[in-house]
Amino acid sequence: MGLIALAFGFALFSVASAPMTGPRRYNRAKLDAYECGIEPTPQGAGGGKFPVKFYLTAMLFIVFDIEIIFLYPWAVSFNALGLFGFVEMVLFIGTVFVAYAYVWRRGGLDWD
Repeated sequence: MGLIALAFGFALFSVASAPMTGPRRYNRAKLDAYECGIEPTPQGAGGGKFPVKFYLTAMLFIVFDIEIIFLYPWAVSFNALGLFGFVEMVLFIGTVFVAYAYVWRRGGLDWD
């Protein structure tokens, strides 16, 4: 209960102190978007569109990153879970492997 109160107090303090510690003088340079020293334009350098391959790669990274997030606690408590934990993880890894094989066959891992 004390940790919840501490977290709530910190959040309340952060929100209340932000107007006092934030910037007081606004100008055009501070309000503009910062894009690595390049003047922001309404349309990006390549027409403003990212290739679909970029998003597919990001989604693949998330899928396999989540797999690792589930594998680590399972490996730590492998003995405590017993046969049930082993069967569940085999099913999970099998499902992820099917997704991996599908992406591989469709050419989602080609970097050309």
